[in-house]
Amino acid sequence: MTMRTSLVLIVAAVLATSLPLPAQEKTPLLFDVRAFGASGDGKTLDTDAVNKAIEACNAAGGGTVRFPAGTYLCYSIHLKSNVALYLDQGSTILAAPNPLEEAKSGYDAPEPNEQWDPYEDFGHSHWHNSLLWGENLENISILGPGRIDGKGLTTGGNPRRRGGSGSSASASSEPASKPARAKFGYPGKDTLPAGIGNKAIALKLCRNVIFRDFTIYRGGHFGILATGVDNWTLAGVKIDTNRDGVDIDCCRNVRMSDCTVNSPSDDGICPKSSYALGEPRPCENITITNCQVSGWEMGSMLDGTYKTRDRGPGTGRIKLGTESNGGFKNITISNCVFAYCRGLALETVDGALLEDVSITNITMRDIGNSPIFMRLGARLRGPEGTRVGTLQRVSISNLTCYNADPRYSCIISGVPDHDIEDVRLSNIRIYARGGGTKEQATSQPAEKENVYPEPAMFGTTPAYGFLVRHVANIDFDNVAVSVMKDDARPAFWLTDVKGASFFRTSAQRLGDGPAFRLKDVTQFTTKDCPGTPDTVKEKADHGQV
Repeated sequence: MTMRTSLVLIVAAVLATSLPLPAQEKTPLLFDVRAFGASGDGKTLDTDAVNKAIEACNAAGGGTVRFPAGTYLCYSIHLKSNVALYLDQGSTILAAPNPLEEAKSGYDAPEPNEQWDPYEDFGHSHWHNSLLWGENLENISILGPGRIDGKGLTTGGNPRRRGGSGSSASASSEPASKPARAKFGYPGKDTLPAGIGNKAIALKLCRNVIFRDFTIYRGGHFGILATGVDNWTLAGVKIDTNRDGVDIDCCRNVRMSDCTVNSPSDDGICPKSSYALGEPRPCENITITNCQVSGWEMGSMLDGTYKTRDRGPGTGRIKLGTESNGGFKNITISNCVFAYCRGLALETVDGALLEDVSITNITMRDIGNSPIFMRLGARLRGPEGTRVGTLQRVSISNLTCYNADPRYSCIISGVPDHDIEDVRLSNIRIYARGGGTKEQATSQPAEKENVYPEPAMFGTTPAYGFLVRHVANIDFDNVAVSVMKDDARPAFWLTDVKGASFFRTSAQRLGDGPAFRLKDVTQFTTKDCPGTPDTVKEKADHGQV
């Protein structure tokens, strides 16, 4: 080796040791709950160990808290910013039994919210009394494919009145307080004492949230209650529960997709805009797509048996409302399946607007009430001075419903002097069971302006297809309604409607009864409707077509 070559090698070695090394990728931090003392045996309380793992992860700047296969019995788990929970296949976070006789243990106490409690039921206005909860957080995730089991949660209200499957409620237990809610029809005992949990997951005022691929079984009053959450992705989650599946309350920029929710005793997917935050905050910029809702017996969706109930189809469904103080704006629902549950509901009854909603590609089967229910009401649960809101600019297209309950047609109803406006219905097929009588055809449903909105509030409807009342500007395009057995009611019943257009709309005719019954209707037109002549009526006080 020459001296020159040796010198080059020496210089190269010096440079190699003196120059900075390329930046190394930082390994994501992983915190295993077993390393913090969790047993995962389903018998030992693992609450402290799980919370220590989450706190350590947060203190380190963020990372992932892992739940290996096992069953982790817990009371309240505190979510933290910049922390993801990862539930391995075979792992379960199990809600511990409600310890009503152990005042110093159990779930976190419901936080004070007395100022706004009168405007909400207890479940909507408290978050800390949950299995997993977080408030004022950012960058949080719960990822699957494991399970959250709310066995020990109550389903809401006084646990003696509505006990959960794992509740050990005793007859001597009384709620800690009884807020006055009589004005809005809530029972005085719609509260829970400290230590009792009633939600699987609760979030308040959080942002940048991801829920993906996990399962919730028997989630208590709410499988997921998210209030004031912004920028939330919810994908591939399965919920089989005893009350509400997912409540999207006062949230913005939510993307929900590929989820399955079975909820026989309450609503499945439910955007809301409550007054629980002390302000009328809207629910806006929401997409719900490729989801399924149903009302089979609880648990039978997850085990694949899909058991029917003695009482008929469960609640299930997708519903906007009933809580409606802040309003609903810019919402799309698409490619969703309803099975053995109630129909689609759009409700604003607490003074808010509901506008710019587009719903398309919906199939329904074995529906236990109105396939489509739109209600502008005057319950007005809110601060003094709350006035009737608005419901306008709604488009529903490409919807098919088979085997709908014969008692309730589709219902689109405002209240006197407050019309639902600008509704477009296109490419819709409704197959109802039929069987309505002539007496039912002549009934006049009461207004019931200030009661809780539900199709049954009007009794059996005087039409088998659509009841339309207090509406301005409604268009039917390529809509067909039919019944499976004779029905003496008309297909369409319109009262106090200002501008109703029917194009290529067909109705099964039974005997010599009319397809349309009209009262106080102006600007009524039909065109290219099979079996019905083209018609233009400037005004119809009482009539039929």
